[in-house]
Amino acid sequence: MKKGKYRKGIFIVVYKKEKNKIKYLLLKRKLHWKGWEFPKGGCEAKETYRKCASREIKEETGHKPIKINWYCKQGKYKWKKGLEDRPEFIGQTYTLLSAEIKNKKIKFDKKEHSSYKWVDFDKALKLLTWPNQRSCLRVVNKHINL
Repeated sequence: MKKGKYRKGIFIVVYKKEKNKIKYLLLKRKLHWKGWEFPKGGCEAKETYRKCASREIKEETGHKPIKINWYCKQGKYKWKKGLEDRPEFIGQTYTLLSAEIKNKKIKFDKKEHSSYKWVDFDKALKLLTWPNQRSCLRVVNKHINL
């Protein structure tokens, strides 16, 4: 793949509190690759990470977050192949955030995802497709379970 730039983005570990337990939202990806992930997305020009997270959560779940937390965890990844809808980029950077949402039905984008699940920490670790997302989940889980 040719040299290029990375799209500025975020990972958002979305969770809900249910009977004194934490459940994490996983989305089943179908656009660009197949597997389980948590909400993520690219930031628009001059958009803060929190504003980007709020927008992406609304787009990918239909919910407005109750609260958003930012973490000192960042990274980047290169796509295995170029994406037709993002030809100017070779991959994406990410900054980690988490967001609590209410316990309601998820309205996911059917172009990007085929389904969703609410799962506990251990199940989420097993289902997540990418190591960088498992690492991010560990950071968030440690923080919200203090």
